[in-house]
Amino acid sequence: MSGSFTSDYDFFLPPSLVASVPVEPRDAARLMVVDRATGTITHRRFSDLETLIPPGDVLVLNRSRVLRARLLGTRDSGAPAEILLLKPLGGDAWEAMVSPGGKLKPGRVVHIAPGFDVAVQSVTERRTRVVRLITRGPADAAIEAHGHIPLPPYIQRPDEPADRERYQTVYARESGSVAAPTAGLHFTTRLLDALAAKGVKRAEVLLHVGAGTFKPVEVEDPALHVMHEEWYSVNDDAARAVNDARARGGHIWAVGTTAVRTLESAALPDGTLVPGQGDTRIFIRPPYGFRAVDRLITNFHLPRSTLIMLVAAFAGYDLTMRAYRTAVAEGYRFYSYGDAMVIL
Repeated sequence: MSGSFTSDYDFFLPPSLVASVPVEPRDAARLMVVDRATGTITHRRFSDLETLIPPGDVLVLNRSRVLRARLLGTRDSGAPAEILLLKPLGGDAWEAMVSPGGKLKPGRVVHIAPGFDVAVQSVTERRTRVVRLITRGPADAAIEAHGHIPLPPYIQRPDEPADRERYQTVYARESGSVAAPTAGLHFTTRLLDALAAKGVKRAEVLLHVGAGTFKPVEVEDPALHVMHEEWYSVNDDAARAVNDARARGGHIWAVGTTAVRTLESAALPDGTLVPGQGDTRIFIRPPYGFRAVDRLITNFHLPRSTLIMLVAAFAGYDLTMRAYRTAVAEGYRFYSYGDAMVIL
């Protein structure tokens, strides 16, 4: 197989390997090391990254913070309802997913808490809703007070107080994601400080992760898949750090597929990173020529997803699928709270 078709990215995953809780400490997660030059696969701990990243290389982190975007409430009838905030539209308006979709038509109201209601205004072309937040005070404060962390659908348990910070990276700063940039969940402040002391540079970019990141590719020809849109930003400091490292011959280590999508969206054909911001629909799959990324740190992803296709574009299809088969055989933990892989 070549990785040209969606079914090429199917693999069997025992349900027992889907991680529902994270390991502690964060950097105690297992780390599969995949070497593209030799095709070898070795097994380490995430904390071993300290020995794997040379001085002068740049670690690119996505500083997006997960919103407490899941709002649980009731309809006028008293029946339960759920609003998942996706994207602010200005003022008190948001794009959202709603449940039950058949009941929450324009004009309906969901009561979240005293002084906090959500009014459904319209239906979008992609069947999401435009909703209006009705609050006594600032809407951000109401979301923070009454919202829940939107754990991914494959974590089949309610969110707990510990998830409020554990489903965030230690460097998360700007709220806007509805899913964590999960490769970064493994970093501890100690590990980041150790890398900095060693001379590893750090660049922070921003990409707000949308719910579309979990959407499987449902067509057999990936070229027909409609890619979800996500907002990104690259500031002057990040662009300078990446460009300076590249000029010195250093390598760029992308932490997660979100950092990859940001860097590749903002890079010129020669790899020069250009500051800027905007929406990206970039769909990275084989064959793809990477402009700005030399190393990739990532988690283990869903079958038939755009994320495993991105990994295959970077590592090569055959090596990627061999790594996934090895991960299953070796009992690696999968998905958001699971273990990690670094591709050299």
